[in-house]
Amino acid sequence: MTDVVLPCLNEAAALPWLLARMPAGYRPIVADNGSTDGSLEIVRRLGVRLIEVTQPGYGAAVHAGVLAADPADGVVCVMDADGSFDPAELPALADLVRSGTADLACGRRRPTTARAWPVHARLGNAVLARRIRADTGLPVHDIAPMRAARQDALLALDLRDRRFGYPLELLLGAARAGWRVHEVDVTYHPRAAGTKSKVTGTVRGTLRAIHDMRAVLAA
Repeated sequence: MTDVVLPCLNEAAALPWLLARMPAGYRPIVADNGSTDGSLEIVRRLGVRLIEVTQPGYGAAVHAGVLAADPADGVVCVMDADGSFDPAELPALADLVRSGTADLACGRRRPTTARAWPVHARLGNAVLARRIRADTGLPVHDIAPMRAARQDALLALDLRDRRFGYPLELLLGAARAGWRVHEVDVTYHPRAAGTKSKVTGTVRGTLRAIHDMRAVLAA
């Protein structure tokens, strides 16, 4: 059984659809980061494993979920819980890791509509990915909001960022460790009605993400 870590903050509108779409053999772990919109009640009602993460931050939620994953399978997946990704596409990433083809498999977003990925967010991602390619040689075009890796190897990278810089630190750490990183196209849908991006949905979120990623790059 492959565990799927779902960092969650107020995703009640997306969770029922998302959890129902988990493919056979994939088990969700919702790492909740302080939801107040009924997300926890939904997760409990559906009988899904729930981890309540008191330390704020995307990276904190992801790290807690990865620690909680069952090491028996070896592979752990991570994806956003806002309904923008389809869990049915997870095996395409996990199988690359399980077969030994990749150490880290990343989803490269392919938006289904213009509103799924606002222009300013797409541009910022492209600039950041270009710098990662130039600095590390990794063949990436996205900062991997959907990904798969071996749990023990992921923990061995000893990633320290607990905020929005976590995905960037992961790619930089993977490059330093000499990991084989592969990208797979994944569909990127508009978020579930009533949900808002924690990064691009508000000015505060955007500024906070920029600050966190600059700190990772500076380090």
